[in-house]
Amino acid sequence: MAMATKRVLYYAAAAATAVGGILHLILAPNMLGFNINTGLFFLIGGIAQLFWVVPMVKRWGRPWYAIGIGGTAVLVAVYFITRMPGNPITGRGGGVNSMAIAVEVAQLVFIGLCIAILAMAGKKKEEEEEEVNKNDKAGI
Repeated sequence: MAMATKRVLYYAAAAATAVGGILHLILAPNMLGFNINTGLFFLIGGIAQLFWVVPMVKRWGRPWYAIGIGGTAVLVAVYFITRMPGNPITGRGGGVNSMAIAVEVAQLVFIGLCIAILAMAGKKKEEEEEEVNKNDKAGI
């Protein structure tokens, strides 16, 4: 894969998590007035998502991408769990609005792009190991 294409994946993942974070921060003030716990969750989640732009743009490495996937997956799971009536978090089903859908789409795009980045990194590592093994066998 060309270097420019790889760079686009990193920037697209950074943009996706930034969008999710910004939207969470936009929603946080309304949630703080409605439910302080939910508002704080949105505030902390939004800040974390905005922070996650840095590891993506700076390419901090696979552990950071994996943690980003895990954290974002938790946010997605909490969203879907809280939409169900009688759920263990809120005890009632939540509504769905266009902003919430935009947040979830951005988060799912981030997860997909990070999975692609991790797959690329795994493939590159395999190729490097094959090259080392080939050189070892050739006595180089």
